[in-house]
Amino acid sequence: MINVGIVGLGFMGATHIGAYLKAAAEGYPCRLAAVCDADPARRSGKLPGTGNMETGSAVFDPTSVRAFATPAEMLASDQVDLVDICTPTDTHAEIAIAALHAGKHVLVEKPVALTAEPIRRIAEAANRAGRLCMPAQCMRFWPSWTWLKAAIDDRRFGRLRAINFQRVGAMPTWSRFFIDVARSGGASIDLHIHDCDFIYHCLGRPEAVTSAGHVNHLSTIYHYDDASLHVTAQGGWLAAPTPFRMRYLAEFEHATADFDIGRSPQLLLSRDGKSEPVDTGPLNGYDGEVRHLLTAIAERKTNDQLLATLGDAIDVSIILETEQYSAECGRRVRITWGVDEPPGH
Repeated sequence: MINVGIVGLGFMGATHIGAYLKAAAEGYPCRLAAVCDADPARRSGKLPGTGNMETGSAVFDPTSVRAFATPAEMLASDQVDLVDICTPTDTHAEIAIAALHAGKHVLVEKPVALTAEPIRRIAEAANRAGRLCMPAQCMRFWPSWTWLKAAIDDRRFGRLRAINFQRVGAMPTWSRFFIDVARSGGASIDLHIHDCDFIYHCLGRPEAVTSAGHVNHLSTIYHYDDASLHVTAQGGWLAAPTPFRMRYLAEFEHATADFDIGRSPQLLLSRDGKSEPVDTGPLNGYDGEVRHLLTAIAERKTNDQLLATLGDAIDVSIILETEQYSAECGRRVRITWGVDEPPGH
């Protein structure tokens, strides 16, 4: 049995609780053992429900789940095996490293950090501790995205020719954290990271990027060896209230895949002059990521066997930093992968 402790009981913490409860109900060897939050009301089980989409978040039973006011108190408990970090981005590294030093496995929400250097320190701590530490890049586990990755890999519809991602929604004013760009990184990091990471997951390291926009609304072209491959992504928070949009359009040689979270059916496949729905099942990416990590812990896998690794998170952080530099200077920028080299050098 894997005893899980959640640190941070905002919307994402509530969403992760729902994912673990659902996994446990379906036979995964896990138990919600502890929660941690500075807010006494949240520790009593009164959790927020604000977010971009319905993810099946759930409250917990405070009579059967131990509640802590600080991460240090939770980490001192021998009743927690896996620490799930859902706190603001600028607190991730400190909590993750402390959890690893305490001998816990770790799931850390995205972005792991605003720059690559803290992620490297977490990776070093995970290696020293011999524990798993996975970034919670949920789109790698979202069924319609895993379907797309498989289609790109096995070329069931021929070679990928072009792919576009869009992820935009209203500014998340329910928390001052998001508005503080120095802490959240703005939409160009906190929101756009999902599609940047998935592009990297599917296609590997791009050679260069061309970006336009600003910290809260960014569009990027990703340049690869194959100049005919057209890869773009747009991510942003909009000032006016607007429904959240999460879309992709993937053009293959013999078919086009079209996903829109605001439509039913969400995923359509067009080929041979016809369009048909694709059923990818009832789970979401939060379900997928926690089940993947629970299975990896149970099977004693290593960090490099995880579907999302801290090494991936370092590379994605470098790409995002280069995108911001490209938008600022107004030109295409080659990505440098050296440890300490800034974008454009």
